[in-house]
Amino acid sequence: MPYNRQKMENALLALIGALEFEDGRFWKGYDFDLLNSLHEQGLISRPWGKAKSAYLTPEGLEKAKALAEEMFGGESDL
Repeated sequence: MPYNRQKMENALLALIGALEFEDGRFWKGYDFDLLNSLHEQGLISRPWGKAKSAYLTPEGLEKAKALAEEMFGGESDL
C-alpha cells in the first residue's frame, strides 16, 4: 500500500518532538530515507555516522514540538 510521504515525515517529526531530550537530541533508530529527508529540509543534524543519536535544529525543534502537540497533545499520562 502506498503511503503519503509528507504525512510520514510529519509523523516522524512529531514522534521525535515528543521523545526528544537534552534540548533536541533524539535516538535515530528510524527509517534512514525519512531521516535524510528531514536533514535535507534543515530540520535535523546529520543522521549518518557512528553516533546513535542526532539533534533537531532550532527550526526543527520548533516544528517538531508543534506537530507533537497537534498530533499527541492533551492530558499527559506519562
